[in-house]
Amino acid sequence: MKLTDFLIALCITAIWGVNFSVIKLGLITADPLILAGIRFALCALPAVLFIKKPDTSWRYIIGYGLLFGIGLWGIVNLGIKAGVSAGIASLVLQFGAFFTMILGTLLFGEKLSRYQCIGIAIALSGLTSIIFISDGSVTPTGLILVLCGAVVWGLVSIIIKKSNTKQVFAFLVWSSLFSPIPLFLLSYLFNGSRGFTELAAQFDVTTLFSILFQVYPNTLFAYWIWNSLLTKYPVSVVAPLSLLVPIFGLLGSVMIFSESIPTAKIVAMILIISGLVIGLYGKRLIGLLQRKSSVAP
Repeated sequence: MKLTDFLIALCITAIWGVNFSVIKLGLITADPLILAGIRFALCALPAVLFIKKPDTSWRYIIGYGLLFGIGLWGIVNLGIKAGVSAGIASLVLQFGAFFTMILGTLLFGEKLSRYQCIGIAIALSGLTSIIFISDGSVTPTGLILVLCGAVVWGLVSIIIKKSNTKQVFAFLVWSSLFSPIPLFLLSYLFNGSRGFTELAAQFDVTTLFSILFQVYPNTLFAYWIWNSLLTKYPVSVVAPLSLLVPIFGLLGSVMIFSESIPTAKIVAMILIISGLVIGLYGKRLIGLLQRKSSVAP
């Protein structure tokens, strides 16, 4: 990968990591479901007026929009609001990669390799250690909600695979049409009009910044650039860089919210990221090491 492209990819992972703190900023004044609804409304409009519908079934577009908007980011927003720090949320959400593997075995008959099983076990030990963090950055309800979001991440990954679409940006824009109204209705169902009236009364520059950052740099721009890199380089070159997201997520939370980093968090991060590396790339790394050792003098 060229240095300029590497730096661009690094910038994208930083944006995705810091986004968790930006979401938390928006939640100071906005209801979690309404914040997600506004985000996806602006992702769809006005872009959908200028971008052709992707060549795939409506059921995939609608299903992705509902799950990605409500099941993933609506629930993650609720988890952060329930007391999980932005740094921990960015770390726990990485379990979506493992849920994708598990769903692949259930839906497509794919077998889990020993490296994937070892990776899942190591990452689960990291998740267990998060439960015992006592600095106030983790709540049971918030942790469960973010884990539910990770499960949905696995589901939306399956939808992308089943849709067989190559027009990922158009797919994202068009699917976003189906997220806002259900999110707004759910907020009204649970809280009445309170969320809307409070947002109107408390809306400020921080809220505006949070919304615009989530829509443009984080969603439309970052996904467009990332997918462009995936078409330019092998997935095996680009995808591992996403492991930097929780690191930037934790750093962003430290800078914006002064989140503490006790030893337990460092251990959890090392275990979860190590589990991801082993589960996703263990076989490839071992093969690379064996090839190098076979050609060594």
